[in-house]
Amino acid sequence: MGRGNRGGSGRRNQRQGKGGKGDRDNPRSAVPRHRKQPHEKHNATASFKTSAHSPETRRLLEGIGTPAAAPFKPDPFQLEALAALEFEDVLVTAPTGSGKTWIAREEIRRLIEAGRRAWYTTPLKALTNSKYQEFSAEFGAAKVGILTGDRKENSEAPLIVGTTEIFRNQLFDALRGGAEVRADLVVLDEAHYLADEDRGHVWEEAIILTPPRIRLLLLSATIGNARDFAGWIEEVRGVRCGVITRPGARPVPLRAAFLFPDQRLLPLMNDAGRLNPELVGIEEKHRRDRRRRFNDRH
Repeated sequence: MGRGNRGGSGRRNQRQGKGGKGDRDNPRSAVPRHRKQPHEKHNATASFKTSAHSPETRRLLEGIGTPAAAPFKPDPFQLEALAALEFEDVLVTAPTGSGKTWIAREEIRRLIEAGRRAWYTTPLKALTNSKYQEFSAEFGAAKVGILTGDRKENSEAPLIVGTTEIFRNQLFDALRGGAEVRADLVVLDEAHYLADEDRGHVWEEAIILTPPRIRLLLLSATIGNARDFAGWIEEVRGVRCGVITRPGARPVPLRAAFLFPDQRLLPLMNDAGRLNPELVGIEEKHRRDRRRRFNDRH
């Protein structure tokens, strides 16, 4: 999703929330706790210059803002994944925004309350830092540590958030030293990185080297061969790996738009699903002007 203006222009995707579903809700498994606070709905059009003669732009921005507070109700696939984690590794495949992180958070909550430990891994330091802040706010800073190539804080905490490389390195260190990794659950966020040509071996080694006593929870929005992936995990770990899939389309749709330097906003596509004719005209004019300047110089 685009995040702002690069070099004076860029694409911005807008998201529209639905009800209380999403990765940022904070319930507790069987009897979810409502933790949202009511907010005033933000008027998304206030920040942009929109034309009164642009119904497409008005439709683009319609409904965007903070949704009204509502009690959270977990989706069936979320509850199914939590139940399966009691007995087996679990691979969850669900679109972005459908609540995969909620599953991890609630299982981590259960483990911390039982005096046990967990690891949460991500492929990116920026994402690791974000999850560290999120979990610190949820569970308390004293219960969360972070390990990346740049940061090492509270490494004895019951929940460690770190990059997958750091977790893999800890597995190697444990093997060399004859020790055990102190964890009861390992979450591999963005598990599809196993297919990455340059870094995929890190996820492969982490899965193979994680002791069978440690439960694995793998999260991804983009695994197309989930059953084959789970079968391979079962083969190398000797532990059953269930596959939980959320059916249906992405619950938080993306809206693509073009943001001009003067803060004008135009939808990238028209109602027919084609590139906005106004943008096409702007691009053609830009090409004509560029050719004219070139000819004037030569």
